[in-house]
Amino acid sequence: MALNATTELTHAPEAVIATLADRDFAEHLTGLVGGTLKSFEVAGDTAAAFTLTTVRTVPTDRAPEIARKFVGQTVDITQVESWSAPAVDGSRTASLKVTVGSLPVSVAGTESLTATAAGSALGVEATVSSSIPFVGGKIASAAEPFISKALKLQGTKVSAWIERG
Repeated sequence: MALNATTELTHAPEAVIATLADRDFAEHLTGLVGGTLKSFEVAGDTAAAFTLTTVRTVPTDRAPEIARKFVGQTVDITQVESWSAPAVDGSRTASLKVTVGSLPVSVAGTESLTATAAGSALGVEATVSSSIPFVGGKIASAAEPFISKALKLQGTKVSAWIERG
């Protein structure tokens, strides 16, 4: 299943990256969905290429029934973003990989943070897949809106976090 989302932000790419790499922001975002931040690691200097790894435990009460059968009441979601060094205008790209607990469900793709006249645009282009025989396609299809909402939430909350000071 294809996953595509873009959020327009009124802040420069540097401010967006600083927010995405802020543990307090990750805790805030995780709390909005009733989850717990298990781990948060920034490997490298955010002024250059770096990797951001976030592990969250989130409730599955909003997940599709077919997915809840396999994971229970909570699930650990690991998100790994390998960001490139910034271009002259601050734009960056990242490879993205998301895994969902022990399920054979994953998200793989790219993120882009592009400088715009108004600030920046944060985009995701990825594929949700599952290798479970017979029901894998149904699980990936059911998981796509859930994962898409989580990534969109991240994008929309970045501006509010920056503006709060």
